[in-house]
Amino acid sequence: QVQLVESGGGLVQAGGSLRLSCAASGSIVSINTMGWYRQAPGNQRELVANIMRDGSTNYADSVKGRFTISRNNAKNTVNLQMNSLKPEDTDVYYCNVVVRTRWYGPLFDYWGQGTQVTVSS
Repeated sequence: QVQLVESGGGLVQAGGSLRLSCAASGSIVSINTMGWYRQAPGNQRELVANIMRDGSTNYADSVKGRFTISRNNAKNTVNLQMNSLKPEDTDVYYCNVVVRTRWYGPLFDYWGQGTQVTVSS
């Protein structure tokens, strides 16, 4: 089993910054992709950013140039630095990892419990 612990959400004024962190632990052999998604009530969960093991990244168009994702492979952690926050960034943010729990085994998706980010205007 794999556990994800998220931290760093909160309330910030527009133009401010927040840093989200997620630590993965448990029966992990390797982590393929680490990322952050967000979801507002009644909406689909959408990708904010993800990062591959080799460091390559993907960002939603709405956050490019403002958010930066990074990971530490030795510590199994992923961070999301969010700058120039806007009210429309208000959502619940979820950490996601795609892992192998045994060598040459299948990949599994795991999700964090979610952390609230609220940006006031």
